[in-house]
Amino acid sequence: MKTFSISTVAKELDLTVYTLRYCDKERLMPFVEWTPNGTRLFKETDISALKIVECLKASGMPIKEIKNFIDWCSDGDSTLQQRYDIFMERKATVEAQKEELKKTMEIIEHKCFYYKTALEAGTEDIHKNKKIGGLD
Repeated sequence: MKTFSISTVAKELDLTVYTLRYCDKERLMPFVEWTPNGTRLFKETDISALKIVECLKASGMPIKEIKNFIDWCSDGDSTLQQRYDIFMERKATVEAQKEELKKTMEIIEHKCFYYKTALEAGTEDIHKNKKIGGLD
């Protein structure tokens, strides 16, 4: 079975070695094996598991809850419902974030239009009385 060093995994996941060590310290990677001289050995399955950890982190899940998820994975089939529920909650959270980002993008696009047309006209006066001014 092929194994990978911590630096290789860090590069693969676009993380720092420090971040992976922190994940290990927080017990988010109990599945990673160690050599007798203290070197971590990562397998493909470990990398896949770390991608899930990073996904949960990116969705805003606190480390403590990610740790619970990892523990449930270790517990096996008896925790399938809890794991499913976690991902349903994450899905709802990410959908809400997506809607907020959509609103933010609409404002940014509006302001890009506003400033582009003002630049082309050489003045913001072009937008007077149109309710698309600098701060409205």
